Amino acid sequence: MSVYKKTKDTLQVVWTFLKKPTAKYSLGTLLVVGFISGIIFWGGFNTAMEMTNTQEFCISCHEMRVNVYEEYKDSIHYTNRTGVRATCPDCHVPKEWAYKVVRKIKATNELFHKVLGTIDTPEKFEKKRLKMARSVWKEMKATDSRECRNCHDYESMDYTEQGRRSMQQHSKGLDEGKTCIDCHKGIAHSLPAMYEVDPSAAVNTK
Repeated sequence: MSVYKKTKDTLQVVWTFLKKPTAKYSLGTLLVVGFISGIIFWGGFNTAMEMTNTQEFCISCHEMRVNVYEEYKDSIHYTNRTGVRATCPDCHVPKEWAYKVVRKIKATNELFHKVLGTIDTPEKFEKKRLKMARSVWKEMKATDSRECRNCHDYESMDYTEQGRRSMQQHSKGLDEGKTCIDCHKGIAHSLPAMYEVDPSAAVNTK
């Protein structure tokens, strides 16, 4: 039997199997419908996730709009000489899909506290600021400042274009294996009052 005949017979068997009726529809029909439905679901899921991944969505939370967002507008990440703006998701949401989904799941806890009104006044917010900052610093430290490195990277730095102090600190950080958040706390938001008085307060991440 020729290879052509074997291939043809195999294809006929597969086609017959796909046309074999189920309770109401053929398996082929179910596969096509399932495939199309999967594409629609996947597209809808990703569209919804990207809609929640904009700065406008992030600051729709009242607590953020009147607190950290106002601080961020005075930072170099908002306005600078190059016109490159880093938005909330650029710093707080991973670009890799799997990590992004994990971050979105974790964000449901923030929605829970939004409903509870945990930080819905400036006084409540300031009382919780150090705890929230520690949480963010701890996560950034664990990921080697992953989101910072989307834009900043030791290997891409031209140290000769940096100021003397910056060049020394970056060279030292590289040699000591430090990550961005080790030195750049408070780069986009105000530091907690306790941290400003005692930087070692950040060490306690419990």
